[in-house]
Amino acid sequence: MTHNNRAPLSKDLFLLNPDIAFLNHGSFGATPRPVFEKYQEWQRELEWQPVEFLGRRFASLMREARAALAAFVHTDADNLVYVPNATTGLNIAARSLRLKPGDEILTTDHEYGALDRTWQFLCKQSGAVYKRQPIPLPVTTHDNFVERLWAGVTPRTRVIFLSHITSPTALIFPVKAICQRAREAGIISIVDGAHVIGQLPLDVEDLGADIYSSNCHKWLCAPKGAAFLYARPAVQPLVEPLVVSWGYQSVAPSASRFIDEQEWTGTRDIASYLTVPEAIRFHEEYQWADVRRQCQTLVRETRERISALTGLPPISPDDTSWTMQMVTLPLPPCDPAQLKSRLYDEFGVEVPMVVWQGKPYVRVSIQAYNSLDDVERLVNGLARLLD
Repeated sequence: MTHNNRAPLSKDLFLLNPDIAFLNHGSFGATPRPVFEKYQEWQRELEWQPVEFLGRRFASLMREARAALAAFVHTDADNLVYVPNATTGLNIAARSLRLKPGDEILTTDHEYGALDRTWQFLCKQSGAVYKRQPIPLPVTTHDNFVERLWAGVTPRTRVIFLSHITSPTALIFPVKAICQRAREAGIISIVDGAHVIGQLPLDVEDLGADIYSSNCHKWLCAPKGAAFLYARPAVQPLVEPLVVSWGYQSVAPSASRFIDEQEWTGTRDIASYLTVPEAIRFHEEYQWADVRRQCQTLVRETRERISALTGLPPISPDDTSWTMQMVTLPLPPCDPAQLKSRLYDEFGVEVPMVVWQGKPYVRVSIQAYNSLDDVERLVNGLARLLD
């Protein structure tokens, strides 16, 4: 792929502006045309007969959509529910815990800002402690990561919360090892998998997290507002509804209280959820394992070119156990907001800048529609503007 400017899939399959080098799939995703068309079909079907759709068909439609997603992530359909985004799913989980003064939530200093704020809010109300364990860069080995994080465990640790793929640093954390160790210690494990489904093969049962949430609208390329919350059966009784509606104390319960309480939260457009099976079919039709490998090759090329430009070493080993379709790379001292703005205005490059621990970084996402030309536009823009 380093000798081929073409993307693994034609950009025409997506609805993106062809004039922009879109290297920020990680923020909100992008939906392929056939998937988006299916989404609009579902919306039109809802509007054709809203009472039939929501009043009579809702449960069966959602059951089918959950079954397709559950098969894709290797669990039972009654172990997950659709939610608008991973932040909502993780808020449901965090707010269900009834934290007490002195309880500790152990995490890392690489977490997504919205979830940092969620835990801070809940700890302020409850007197619990949100404890960020430093994970310095560059990371080295998974064993080293596990030991560094576990050094923060105390007898008061009630929850370990961490990202599967981090938002600011785009690192894949060894969450399976952490979840296993947490289970053995009687600690609840909650994993933010916002960037995972579609970017990494995901088997939530094998991973072993008590609670896991991921966005389908990012790397799975479903429409915006589609995500899921998974809870293993043993912890489902802990999970309370964020919005109490007709499913609470249902007079006609399903086989799962978890589903009853979480699935119906009032009138809403469920078209994005019902389109997730179509997004899964799109991945299967285009043999996404091969697409992912091609994207990873371009990630490696990006890493090499930007590191050569800046003279700054990468933040992780060149290994797919640490990065897949996103990579965060250090930049020399600069104004990140101005750099981001000028890359877009002057070079037509959409890419996020990250400030982590007071230092600037660029986070590059490579999706099926990206080509070497996109990377070259970024590198040329950085060369001009950083100079």
